[in-house]
Amino acid sequence: MFETVVIATDGSGSAQRAVEAALDLAGKFDATVHALYVVDEGEVESTPEDVQDVLERALATTGGRALSFVREAATNGGETDADVVTVVRDGDPATEIRRYADEVEADLIATGTRGRHGDHGFLLGSVAEQVVRNATMPVLSVRQLEGEANPEREAV
Repeated sequence: MFETVVIATDGSGSAQRAVEAALDLAGKFDATVHALYVVDEGEVESTPEDVQDVLERALATTGGRALSFVREAATNGGETDADVVTVVRDGDPATEIRRYADEVEADLIATGTRGRHGDHGFLLGSVAEQVVRNATMPVLSVRQLEGEANPEREAV
């Protein structure tokens, strides 16, 4: 049923839960796993010029850690021991996730969400929501649990 699974990760707690769920599912179907991290160019461009380089390096470091987590989770006792294709893209995260999934003809996209809703979620927008609404294939959206540690905030 699933031959190619794209895991969109940002290193957050919800993304880590999505990684675990997607790897479990990919293992059951012997699917190829692609882990994708997108450096949000909009976030970089909206910061003052004198800190853009620092922010871009920090985001790249976060992306490297997030992709390493996927590779390690795939080989450390998970349901699958398949190789994981890792990719870093620059651009709008939701657009790049959908574009990459289309390029590799993915059968499923897995992504985490922090579960924001109401006015806060509407004003900020949600990458996961945009992917769910606009992807041409099924999307597995895994929510971060209430009170769960957020690794991206612990590292700062």
